[in-house]
Amino acid sequence: MALVQLAFIWIAYALAIVLVAVIAALFTYTYQIPRDRSALVSTVAILTLTSLLATVLLLPVDIALVSSTTSVSLGAKKAWATPKSVEHILLTLKIVYYALYSLDALLCLLVVPFTYFLYEEYDDVDAEDGRQTFSQRFFGALKYTIIFVVLVVILFLVGFFAPIARDRKEQHLDLDYFKRLLSEGHGERALTFALGLLISLGTLLYLLYTAAGLALLPISFIKSAPSISAPQLAETTSSALERNRERQRQLEARSAGHAGGLPTKDQRELEALVREERTLVRRERLAAEARGDGKSFIVKAWAKVCAVFRPLKLLGGIFLILVALVVWISMLITGIDKAKNSVCGRHCGYILGRINVFQPVNWVFVQASKAFPVDYVLMAFLVLFFFSSSVVGIASIGIRFLWIKLFEIRKGHTTPQAMLVATVMLTLIMLAVNYSVAMMVAPQYAIYGAQTFCSNPTDHPDDQPDCSNRRELVKPCSELSPDHSSKNVCTPTVASTFLNRVTFNFPFFGGLAFWAQFAFLGVFLIIFVTSLFRTPKLNTSQMDEDAEVDEEEGLLASTGRRFGATWQDIRGKPKKPRRGAEGSAIHGDDPQQDEN
Repeated sequence: MALVQLAFIWIAYALAIVLVAVIAALFTYTYQIPRDRSALVSTVAILTLTSLLATVLLLPVDIALVSSTTSVSLGAKKAWATPKSVEHILLTLKIVYYALYSLDALLCLLVVPFTYFLYEEYDDVDAEDGRQTFSQRFFGALKYTIIFVVLVVILFLVGFFAPIARDRKEQHLDLDYFKRLLSEGHGERALTFALGLLISLGTLLYLLYTAAGLALLPISFIKSAPSISAPQLAETTSSALERNRERQRQLEARSAGHAGGLPTKDQRELEALVREERTLVRRERLAAEARGDGKSFIVKAWAKVCAVFRPLKLLGGIFLILVALVVWISMLITGIDKAKNSVCGRHCGYILGRINVFQPVNWVFVQASKAFPVDYVLMAFLVLFFFSSSVVGIASIGIRFLWIKLFEIRKGHTTPQAMLVATVMLTLIMLAVNYSVAMMVAPQYAIYGAQTFCSNPTDHPDDQPDCSNRRELVKPCSELSPDHSSKNVCTPTVASTFLNRVTFNFPFFGGLAFWAQFAFLGVFLIIFVTSLFRTPKLNTSQMDEDAEVDEEEGLLASTGRRFGATWQDIRGKPKKPRRGAEGSAIHGDDPQQDEN
């Protein structure tokens, strides 16, 4: 029975990896620009994103494995969970974690930079023969990558020789949990230091991009339903295009009758009509693509299915707002609890010890962990929510150095260089998300899951308590469980031990990661409140042609008459416009009116 349960947990993790690999591939191919798509860049981006998501999604597997060794109702280890069996489970988890963290660091610090420089070498064309061999590009990229190799070596050397913090409150070091956090080997200390530094770098990106995306993502769902259907857009655009071309013919005929050409006023009008014609032609093409004209029956059917489920995006946006607010409240509760009740404050990175205030997200996960894989599904949703929010934040803000925008991340317009830089940023951000989820969003769940122990009501550790008939003695495990009976029952997760070891041995990293959570909450609140009452406006005078195309695509994603547009898309026919007293259309004939 135990083997079946453990196998089921690992199978669920394997399925999750397949899912995140598909999501990483969809993200890469959706955002990368088609004409400059590189197989090498796409492969590296997909592999890196899959690795980092697999690292974060290992947490519920970790929790499920250590929780499976304990009987929740009795507060005791199961018969098969001998110390040797538990040690084997923990060793397996440590190997997987070390492998994933090392792979993340290798991809982020070496492989992605090398791929970036290798792609850049395509621009350095040899002056003699006009082309470069692969070996020239390879060694050219390797030359620049050596800088990152030196940085990685220095990073691990600093961690190898860096002394651990000594200014702790010694009265807590006699507890078994805190003794396990002390780094003994220099190799383990080097990895701990490197992980802490990467988490700190990711936290700086996380508090800006993820906070912004967490506020903007749900609102984008609500504001994404179209105000005008594809058939109605096609009809109004066709009518406007016909009037535009007729007016151009009139001006051209007037020009033929003047030796000096058109007057300045008419010439400006003609130039504006030519620009408007290009816009209308693009709009007509977008409407045809939205209806699936000239496409197969499957494409047309998919367009109608999307139209049927389009109103659900409004409900989905409202649901995501509620989720974001609950997560925000839970993080605030945990932050205040840690700041006030941490056992040793800044000396150990604000390790809490036990939950002192009801925290909704932590409670939901603890209860769900009693019925695996319910908690795994919830954790996968939460991680993907943070990941999607990070993508939205990067796409909204762009990749910047201070106030200078270096790259833009847009669907179908992201260059390979921008994709690689965004991949590194997402890797660092997800390491910070891993800390945030484990230490702030659901701290008790992340450390012990639903594990309990049978409390010994006496002061004699040799007495064996029996909770089969005394359920009031069953208590949840915590870091500060003083009862000797909890020592051999409560097993902390490997993930929480890694993260707490970083903050315990290097309190600077713990303090930075902890107080940055309050900055994250503040940025989210400001952007969320602002975006509710203010919609950003596009400056069309400064747009290039690609941005104009995006603006036209945005026409199908503006707010307004959502359900009427959806019904017209399903029927495939536009609604006939009402006519005024002089026979003109009240709405629908003026594309500019529909656009606004």
